[in-house]
Parts: sequence; C-alpha cells; structure tokens
Amino acid sequence: MSHHHFILHKPYGYLSQFIYELKRKKKLLGELYDFPEGTMAIGRLDEDSEGLLLLTTDGKMSELVRSKKVYKEYYVQVDGIITQQAIEELKKGVEIGFKGRKYITKPCEARLIHEIPEFGIRGRKIRDERHGPTSWASITVNEGKFRQVRKMTAAVGFPTLRLVRVRVGNVYLDNLQAGEVKEVEDFNLNDK
Repeated sequence: MSHHHFILHKPYGYLSQFIYELKRKKKLLGELYDFPEGTMAIGRLDEDSEGLLLLTTDGKMSELVRSKKVYKEYYVQVDGIITQQAIEELKKGVEIGFKGRKYITKPCEARLIHEIPEFGIRGRKIRDERHGPTSWASITVNEGKFRQVRKMTAAVGFPTLRLVRVRVGNVYLDNLQAGEVKEVEDFNLNDK
C-alpha cells in the first residue's frame, strides 16, 4: 500500500485534528483540503499557533517525526525586546510547568531574529504599537511538551504573542501560504 504525505501551513484558529466531539464549533484540518481517508496530523500545533504541519497516512512516519531525532524550529514574536541574556537562558534550558510538575527543558538552539518574518496577516490581530514593542526569536527543540515554546519564552520574561513553526527536520515552511497544502513524495527528514 502506498502512503500519502502532505505539508500544510496551518492557519491561526484551526485545530490540528480532523474530529472534534465537544459542543463548540471548531475549525478542523479537513476544511482546508480533501485529504484521503486515514490521514493524520503528525504532532500538533495548538489552535492559536501557525505554521508547518506534516500529515501522513503512514503511522511509522508519524512515529519517526515525533521522535527526539527530529528537530522542530519555531519563530516566536514576543512581548518586548528580547535580550541576548534571555536567549542564553533559553539555550541552556528553563524551568516550565508540565502536568502539574516543574520541568527543565532540554538545551536547545535559540537566536534573535532581526528582520520581521513575512508570514502575512494573522487571522486575528495581535495588538498594535500602543501596547509596547515586540521582537522575534527562533527556537529549535527536539522535544514537544504541551505549549512548551510559549512556556519557555514566558519563563525568561517575554511572553509569546505569535508562534509559527517554520521547520521540521529538513522540511521547511518556505513560501507556503496559510491554509495551503502540498502533497509530497517523502518528508526527507535527515539531520537537524
């Protein structure tokens, strides 16, 4: 049986799933594209996060992508002008809450982003300049605790306002527009 693999730019406001059984109406991935039966999202981006989401009909591929062997890079817009000191703290690992306990994140890659990324307008406006300055950073991790990157930036004093996943392994978001889906032969995940 041949499997199908997809790259999606998940827009703001969508859940990373196909079925939602609670009462409130939510936007689901199936509204963006006619995916074949058995397609699953690999990992998750929460409702208010955006960016690269891989989907597949192959459970083994899903397991590989979710493993610690595959690095995920996020661009985060934070409240305030993030300092080099905060970046260094992120790199070493910071304490966050996870399942009611304290957890120290694993060392990661982090850097300032000096040019504002071109992601287009988000579905809901973040805020305007009257609320103070914002800045961008890149954070690359190989673990994925619940809302981890958001918790990490908050732990160093710069809460996340916008989070966009730009890379999973060697797969990049590139110029894929919000809501756009591309079927690919393989994910080619080698390396960081």
